[in-house]
Amino acid sequence: MSVPVIRVENLCKSFGQKKIHDGISFELKEGETLTIIGGSGTGKSVLLKQIIGLIRPDSGHIYIDGEDITQLEEDDLQRVQKKVGYVFQEAALFDSLTVGENVSFGLRTIMEAEKPHALKIAKQKLAMVGLSGIEDLKPSQLSGGMKKRVGIARAIAMGPEILLYDEPTTGLDPVMTDVISDLILRLKEGSGTTAIAVTHDMKSAYKISDKIAMLFNGKILQIGTPDEIQNSDSPIVRQFISGSSHGPIPVPKI
Repeated sequence: MSVPVIRVENLCKSFGQKKIHDGISFELKEGETLTIIGGSGTGKSVLLKQIIGLIRPDSGHIYIDGEDITQLEEDDLQRVQKKVGYVFQEAALFDSLTVGENVSFGLRTIMEAEKPHALKIAKQKLAMVGLSGIEDLKPSQLSGGMKKRVGIARAIAMGPEILLYDEPTTGLDPVMTDVISDLILRLKEGSGTTAIAVTHDMKSAYKISDKIAMLFNGKILQIGTPDEIQNSDSPIVRQFISGSSHGPIPVPKI
């Protein structure tokens, strides 16, 4: 039986008195995509940052290819982090660098690749996301959708086994949202990467996911296939995926 690429076991995390995660567990096989859904403040992005090792959990375990990263020293953690590509919210591009320099940043700083080789790979990855010929532009010259795709190109530049997408379609129009969803699918089909995405966009979640997990009150309320989530018996899940203000999820009074 193959070892899961990602296994999260009884993960707990608090900030001060606020409990963010209270015993989260799941696993992903090679090539699977899991989408994390849930309301604002439920710890979706915090979960991604723990999986990549940017935030340490209070307790519990995170296994990448069978290796518990919660127990690793910094040097060994960095070795595992090279397996993971991270697509940040709002792309998080360096304004002072060109697009090509942004995409090749990890290759230069982490892999210590020579600049010409790194820029050659950057051009290849930009072409993969449909952005040939823009490597000399600055981020300020790009649209929101282009910035998202540059962020994805940067995340795949080092050939990661795992991709983490933090709100990859937020702020985009419906057409560009579908473009990004198609790109995520194409990358999965082309390279077989294992992926976790965080999103509020249910149309995108249904399209890209093998499994969807809903966070609520620090726990995974339900995890299942897109069909299972769409047909959930949980009134909380049904309220969230339908976008209704009426139901058991507390909403502010206006």
